[in-house]
Amino acid sequence: MLRVVGDLDAAGAPRLRAELDQALALPHPLHLVLDLTEVPFCDSVGLGVLVAGLNHVQRRHGRMILVLAPGMISHLLTITNLDRHFETSASMDDARTALGAAA
Repeated sequence: MLRVVGDLDAAGAPRLRAELDQALALPHPLHLVLDLTEVPFCDSVGLGVLVAGLNHVQRRHGRMILVLAPGMISHLLTITNLDRHFETSASMDDARTALGAAA
């Protein structure tokens, strides 16, 4: 589980990329939950980091769930049609339950 706080933009995305790189070094199948409930803003750089992380997880036959609060990130995924690719959850408990049900 990775908890992300702050903007996912050109300044904040490299920090998430570094954390994802560490998490993605774990053995597969990799199941990853990203808590984005405290991310007020995401630009194309941040979105690129999320997409790259999802692609990596899927290549390893894992799952990545984004925990989202209502707002900008949810809207961004919808208008870019990425909501069709990302698995999302409204809470950490729901995400853990979803991963537990898949095990």
